[in-house]
Amino acid sequence: MARFGVGRKLNKNVPIMSQEFIIQNHADIMSCVAMVFLVSMTFKATAPIGSMFVMLQHNATDFSEDPQSARWLYRAGWKDMATVFFYTIGAIIVHAVIQQYVVDKLQRKVHLSKTKTVKFNESGQMLLFSLASAVYAGYIINNHGYLSQVSNMWNGYPEAHTILSFETKVFFILQIAYWLHTFPEFYFQKSKKDEVRTKSTVAVLYLLFLAGAYVLKYSELS
Repeated sequence: MARFGVGRKLNKNVPIMSQEFIIQNHADIMSCVAMVFLVSMTFKATAPIGSMFVMLQHNATDFSEDPQSARWLYRAGWKDMATVFFYTIGAIIVHAVIQQYVVDKLQRKVHLSKTKTVKFNESGQMLLFSLASAVYAGYIINNHGYLSQVSNMWNGYPEAHTILSFETKVFFILQIAYWLHTFPEFYFQKSKKDEVRTKSTVAVLYLLFLAGAYVLKYSELS
């Protein structure tokens, strides 16, 4: 398995399970945790538990007419917390991969100071996340026909908005997971207190907006 340094020089002599060991190897540790959930889905006894974390929950798809052409639909529910937990782990892993194989390589070419390097890392991660979010949101808008029928975003509220399409539910799960993963990243990145305070405020505001829209059935408008 690849070792993710996450923007800092690795020290091979740190004690096992020490704070520095966890920080240096957190992506590998999170990968192992994620594998536990994935492997659990291959065993009959543990598959229901593993599926609750990995797969989307609260399926509302109607298979009565034509199962093959049925559109996958979902509701919001308490089991989504397990799914968000799993994909928060995934966000930590992806963060480390992007840092090592994209951001760090670009950063070495520009030779920035330590302070500017931190800003460069943050901006690089946020830029990629924002681009991916914009592309996926554009796909949902186009797929749901919101550009031609803007009123579809609020017509029939709240009854018609209790059901979520597969892509909409995935969008919210991933967005919430991303902003949740910023909190353990404070520890992994050894962030300063003033940085934690500022970033926490932004993350909490995004989480309140996303979770509120998801639970209160404003997903189409958000």
